Amino acid sequence: MDMLKQVQVSIVIPVYNEAAHLPACLDAIAAQTVRPYEVIVVDNNSTDGSAELAGAYDFVTVVHENRQGVVHARNLGFNTATGGVIGRIDADTNLAIDWVQTVQVLFDDTDLDAVSGAVSYHDLPWKYFLSKLDLTFRSWIASGMGDEVFLFGSNMALRRSAWLKVRNSVCSTKGMHEDFDLAIHLHGIGCDVKFDRRLQAEVSLRRFNTSLQEYWHYVWLSPETYRMHGRVAHRRMYPVVALVVSHYWLIKLLLLSYNPQERSIAFRNLWLQRAAVRVDPTSYVD
Repeated sequence: MDMLKQVQVSIVIPVYNEAAHLPACLDAIAAQTVRPYEVIVVDNNSTDGSAELAGAYDFVTVVHENRQGVVHARNLGFNTATGGVIGRIDADTNLAIDWVQTVQVLFDDTDLDAVSGAVSYHDLPWKYFLSKLDLTFRSWIASGMGDEVFLFGSNMALRRSAWLKVRNSVCSTKGMHEDFDLAIHLHGIGCDVKFDRRLQAEVSLRRFNTSLQEYWHYVWLSPETYRMHGRVAHRRMYPVVALVVSHYWLIKLLLLSYNPQERSIAFRNLWLQRAAVRVDPTSYVD
């Protein structure tokens, strides 16, 4: 049998009050050139009908995690998944139409244990230019991390066998990024973690719709997650963090002045009703 047909891809989506974004996410999955083996939405105490919305899709399995926090929802989703490869995205991720097929191709490399990929932003203008800029920074960071490459939770996949090896050792302590923590623990047991631009998805930049102080805290915890584990491969993150934070107001203005539905940039868009910012994934309950 062809190897690509043997790779069963589960997709796990942790969800907390994401009714505004979940339909586009699930519609993108429904449009895949290769249908995933299973799609698991982990409802994390939503009060906005997210679970009911997800359950209306016949290919979605909804499970419930009562412990509040994305790390707990992720863990339940990963433990529930039965595919040989587990994809992990956010509720505001819109997958490229060939995402599942690309995962299958990438994991045809039997040495690969986990991978994350490139992103563009569906709520920003100038998508081509900004996605190239993001890819430049993300690739530069990854190339300088050697054997300790990050995982990006909005667009990643890992072998179920690798997850089973680290699931009892990953951290559930607030104040760190759970996707980076997962990558660090995978590296710790010798797993091969890579960044590959072929794995593409659109995500939201709504994290900028917070205060500068809140945003600074959020991005600072990226290199801090590595530092807390005694790792030094994160050092390339610091200049990128500084560059992004120094342009916080410009990026926020661009975000808030853009109307994705009309694809227009105008000051009148500053008063548009915006979906709530996703709860800070570093603030979960221990």
